[in-house]
Amino acid sequence: MKKHLTSYAVLFLIAGIIVLLDQLTKEWVRLNLQLGEIYRPELWISNYFRLVHWKNTGAAFGMFQDMNPVFMVLSVLVSAVILYYFPQIPRQDWLVRLSMGMLLGGALGNLIDRFRQGYVTDFISVGKFPVLNIADASISVGVAVLFVGMWLQEKGKKVEAPPGAEKLVPEQPEDAGVSEDVRGE
Repeated sequence: MKKHLTSYAVLFLIAGIIVLLDQLTKEWVRLNLQLGEIYRPELWISNYFRLVHWKNTGAAFGMFQDMNPVFMVLSVLVSAVILYYFPQIPRQDWLVRLSMGMLLGGALGNLIDRFRQGYVTDFISVGKFPVLNIADASISVGVAVLFVGMWLQEKGKKVEAPPGAEKLVPEQPEDAGVSEDVRGE
């Protein structure tokens, strides 16, 4: 039991930091920018980065608008799956564990918005990329970290396997399974 509590502490710490940053930045945007207002810093970077107060009733990147109830249910389901499977991830798979915390934090950050306001506040605008928020970024980076973690995990399994273990089917003689009639003998 103590092992699971320690395991969940790591998950909740990562997710909690993301939710806190997400909610604080969204609140700052809601208090300081009107809906649709753009803040451009007076620097060269303003052509590439700006803050925009945007309302999103869909998924990340503005896809599937006006489907807020569907995404609320999906966020709850994803969070439940993460909570169920997280203790089963070995401690040495720290990238996979990190990604689960990032995914949970992102899902919960946007879920809070959906429950409180009926939409998600997006505000980060980079180049021509769709407007997003800390939770969206956490989900996107979390998925990338998950793939890297799984790739490294698979690569490690191949390194640990004894030579020739990757062959699942033993080699057959060239004429195995071929009848004498077909071979002409």
